[in-house]
Amino acid sequence: MPTRLQHLRQRAKSDKRANKKYFQKLKKKPPRQLDATVAQLHDEVFEETDCLQCANCCKSASPIFRDRDIERIASHLKMRPAEFVSQYLHLDDEGDYVLNETPCPFLGSDNYCSIYEYRPKACAEYPHTNHKGFHQILDLTLKNTTICPAAYEVVKRLREALPG
Repeated sequence: MPTRLQHLRQRAKSDKRANKKYFQKLKKKPPRQLDATVAQLHDEVFEETDCLQCANCCKSASPIFRDRDIERIASHLKMRPAEFVSQYLHLDDEGDYVLNETPCPFLGSDNYCSIYEYRPKACAEYPHTNHKGFHQILDLTLKNTTICPAAYEVVKRLREALPG
């Protein structure tokens, strides 16, 4: 029997072509109310979403770690930034620091983050569905619909609210 996340991936995969086509239209001519609509949908969806029931982002993807993130987390862990990088991170193909492994080593079995107060900015902003200039991150959002049930739901509702 497929799990909820497997079902999400199947739905996201089956909707990918339609979402991609919809996003191409948004890129060419973003509606004036796009950011406000997405922010409202984001708030609605996250009123209904308990990330602790899922934590798929922490289990299957790595955030980008900026220098400020590395310094803040290393300080919290009482490590030098270079030690933190050496132990937990590597440079990806785009030259960004990402985790060496998934799931995130800071994710507990209860889906709580042991560095939540110090987590990377990318984690705090995930899945970026309330990002100003939403039309600029459509490719990332499309990818996130296969990882995050909330991102999938925001996009689904967006297509209904602002039909292409």
